[in-house]
Parts: sequence; C-alpha cells; structure tokens
Amino acid sequence: MDTLSDAARDALIWNDWHPVAALDGLRAGRTRLLGVELYVEPGDGSSNVPDGSNAPRVTRLDLGTPCHARARHGVVWACLGEPRADIVAIPETAEPDRRLLHAGAFRVHVSGLRAVENFLDMGHFPFVHTGYLGVEPYTEVAPYRIEHDEANDELYARDCRFYQPRAAMTADAALDVQYVYRVARPYIAVLYKTCPPQPERFDVIALFVQPLDEEWCVAHTVMSYLDDASPDEALRGFQQTIFAQDIKILVNQVPKRLPLTAGSEHPVLADAMSVAYRRWLRARGVTYGTTEGTTDSPSQGAQHG
Repeated sequence: MDTLSDAARDALIWNDWHPVAALDGLRAGRTRLLGVELYVEPGDGSSNVPDGSNAPRVTRLDLGTPCHARARHGVVWACLGEPRADIVAIPETAEPDRRLLHAGAFRVHVSGLRAVENFLDMGHFPFVHTGYLGVEPYTEVAPYRIEHDEANDELYARDCRFYQPRAAMTADAALDVQYVYRVARPYIAVLYKTCPPQPERFDVIALFVQPLDEEWCVAHTVMSYLDDASPDEALRGFQQTIFAQDIKILVNQVPKRLPLTAGSEHPVLADAMSVAYRRWLRARGVTYGTTEGTTDSPSQGAQHG
C-alpha cells in the first residue's frame, strides 16, 4: 500500500492540522505532508488570522486543489482531510509580554512520533545536553505524575523537576527547574518550564512535528518566552543547539517508526511519560508512523530515546 493510502487510512492523522512552514519570512515553495507534495505560499491580504498574518495558501500538487490552511503560533498549518478540531490552543503565544519565535525547522530521518517521544524524555538530559539541561552526577529523574485531561483528550506530565546548569538564555546560575509536559495531538507536544526572570510563570516551548512520511519528519520548534533582553538570534541559537544535540539520538533510532506493541521496548521508571504516550496513541488507533501493520520487527535492535 502506498504512503498516501496509508495516511488516508489513519483518519485521526489525516483529518488533523499539521505544520508545513514557518510564518516568519514565509516564501512560496514546495514541501511534503503525509506523503503528499504541497506548494505553500503567502496570503494575498484578503484574510486576517489571529496572529496578524495574512492567510497562507497551501495547494496539493498531485490534485492541483487547495488544502485547508491557517496561520497560528508562528507557523502555517495544513489539513489534507476535513479538520476534526481546531488547531491546538496555546494561549501563551498571544500574550503581549511574550516573545514568539520560530527557532528552526529540522529535517530528521525518523518517524515524527519518535521526535515527540524524545522531546518528552528527561532521562537523556545529563548525557546529551551536558552543561545545558543536565550534568553528572545529577542524573536521577524524580517521580512525576501522569494526568489525562479527558475533556480535551490531552496527556500531561506534572511535578517534573530537573537540575539544570543552564536552563535558558536568561539563566545566570544553575536551577532546579520545574517542567510540565503536554501532549496535545499525536505530533504536537508543549513544554512549560520555569522562567528564570519570572519564576511564578512558565516559558513555553512547543514542538510541532510535520510528518513528511512515515519515516521522515520536520521538527518545528516555537518558543513563547518571557525575555525582553536576549536578541532573537541568541534565543534561536540556544534552542537550535539543544535540538542539534537531540538529532544524535533521533537518527540512531531503530526502527525508524515508533513501536506501540506492549513489550517491544523496555522502558524504565523515568520513561513513564513515554509509556503513557504510546498507550495514548494505541488507544486512539494511530498507525501512521508506527510499526503497527508493517513488516518491521519492533523488537529487533530497538532503542528507547
């Protein structure tokens, strides 16, 4: 079965909104979503959207027909089917005292679901992000709480804490950082973390993953920061450094698609959110980007990132 058919068969994914381009400096060009070639171009000024940009246009190149397209949270969103819900709500991106920055789009040879799972993992901080998000000997992931928001069908990890030498550009000393992880859609995760200048509020980092196909993705990182001092490029550079370190894990994932079968990989206590994420995907019948229904052996050489 071809990739397009596989994507269309997974109705939850096909009828969802996915990022296809950054709004900042948007120029006309080609991209791909769920195996479908697209042409993305700026709007013509006839329609306004919540973040003040003109509505973009997204066209399927195979059919020559337009897709549903909107601009929000610093990116262009497209839906190939019929949208089952609105684009995920992140109120912080509209708060006037925050900086909304698209930190980069990274093309990675791995299922987009793998990219989300890696984003949810604190256990690799001291070993992959040494000197930034973690450092030895502070390697223990303290127990945290998993919560399912049934009203919105979202997944949360709460009461997460980790010792970090440099948690953000605004951090001038090591901090015991508080985290809240949110899985809003299969390919969308949001991180709320301690803001050094305003500890009573959170900085927000969103990972919007564009599934090019089942084994390739583009990871869009969008920041909503309470930082009026750091230059844009410094903020982007910091986040790009972090993600460049993550790529070392992602490109070595075997298999490229995410296994959902119970027992296919062997998590530890620190992986509670990863286990919950996989169960959440399985309960919703997600197959696109997973080893379900493929000839891949999920247990052979699998690594948990």
